[in-house]
Amino acid sequence: MSEAPGRSCPVPYRYGAPALAACAAFEVETLWVAGGLYGNRFALARLLELFDAESGSKALVFNGDFHWFDCDGADFAAIDEAVGRHRATRGNVETELAGADAGAGCGCAYPEWVGEAEVARSNRILERLRGVACGFPETRRALGALPMFRAAAVAGERIAIVHGDADSLAGWGFSQERLAAPGGIAAARDALRRAQARVIASSHTCLPVLQSCGEAGVIVNNGAAGMPNFRATQFGVATRVSVRPRAGALYAVRAGRLYVEAQPIRYDHPRWLERFVELWPPGSDAFESYHRRIVHGPAYDLPLAQRAA
Repeated sequence: MSEAPGRSCPVPYRYGAPALAACAAFEVETLWVAGGLYGNRFALARLLELFDAESGSKALVFNGDFHWFDCDGADFAAIDEAVGRHRATRGNVETELAGADAGAGCGCAYPEWVGEAEVARSNRILERLRGVACGFPETRRALGALPMFRAAAVAGERIAIVHGDADSLAGWGFSQERLAAPGGIAAARDALRRAQARVIASSHTCLPVLQSCGEAGVIVNNGAAGMPNFRATQFGVATRVSVRPRAGALYAVRAGRLYVEAQPIRYDHPRWLERFVELWPPGSDAFESYHRRIVHGPAYDLPLAQRAA
């Protein structure tokens, strides 16, 4: 892997699947996992509405990159305060905001299919956001102290919660591209075995996928809670794992005693688009990288996201 900023995976990002197996698990009936909120306060509001409506014992975990577009101090503080009321793990964004070394750039560890211009823009977005975060020193320390992974137990089944993949905070092993490549499912089965988990819930790679791995379990990547994930759509996606199903899932699968679902986060899109353009006007790095996706969705169709073993 290249050592260039934005391409490299720093050594401190690496933990290995056995660390997931050793992680103490909290127990709930329903678990929501939301990665890639990206500073979208309107998606956050809708996510919290959905979570608050759940009955029984429950937990919401923000598994990284809850900051990104929130380059205004008030927005940054509001996101952080709301996330702080729930469990969280740090993504590459939070990890790099907590530090001062620009050597890793955005910390995304982008693979070869992501172009150099996009990598460079992401590095500059991180630099701008770090400038905002520097006004919140206590927040930066708290972000750096967040764990890289967590574990939950639902109906006696173990769920490992990561940002990237089973071995690294910025790993791409659970991207839809890698899971479609030769050996991708075999590697996912091995990750589930090494993590001793029925489900591994991830985010990071920005496009969702729910990959069944037979008796080994399920890999579920929610893509982004704060951005559209499918062509011609304008909603985010979060992962829900529960002892009972919930209406409205985009797609779902059973894993042992669990219902594993991709739930849509139908936020106030016009207000978010207006706020995004205020923060990142035409010509800015985030506008160039993300405006088209926010308006039209990515070149990825919903039926591609659910995959059989």
